[in-house]
Amino acid sequence: MEKISFHRATIKDLDAFLALEKSVARLKTYSAITNKNEARKEIEKNVVYLIKVGDKVAGSAMYEMKSKNCAYLSGLVIAPRFRGKGIARKAIAYRLNKLKKVKRIEVVTHPRNSPIIKLYLSFGFIIESWKNNYYGDGEPRLMLSLTK
Repeated sequence: MEKISFHRATIKDLDAFLALEKSVARLKTYSAITNKNEARKEIEKNVVYLIKVGDKVAGSAMYEMKSKNCAYLSGLVIAPRFRGKGIARKAIAYRLNKLKKVKRIEVVTHPRNSPIIKLYLSFGFIIESWKNNYYGDGEPRLMLSLTK
């Protein structure tokens, strides 16, 4: 496989970011950003990386600083044709490295998304709680955390 790289997204990347989010919008296990204004706010407010394999956009990974000591991993999308190649694992490791001085890291995921739950558990995250209708989409979510 070609080299995987991470590039901090800017407003110039808005269309590529939105296309990735829309590619998973139909999934019950992910609460996708589907309109341009939401996508713009995400890029402006948080840290959003486009993940590239060679020169192709393969995914995105985001985080939000909730406080000096707490970060929230707010999204991880791998385009369907790039799944199963270890990109999600590299994206988690990349963000954790960026957040190595942060004492608490949180992530929310759908309880039926067992591959990503197993992946986060392999990094030392623990399942902290169950949240009903967390995103207002009628679906439950699990809150996982990593405390250093």
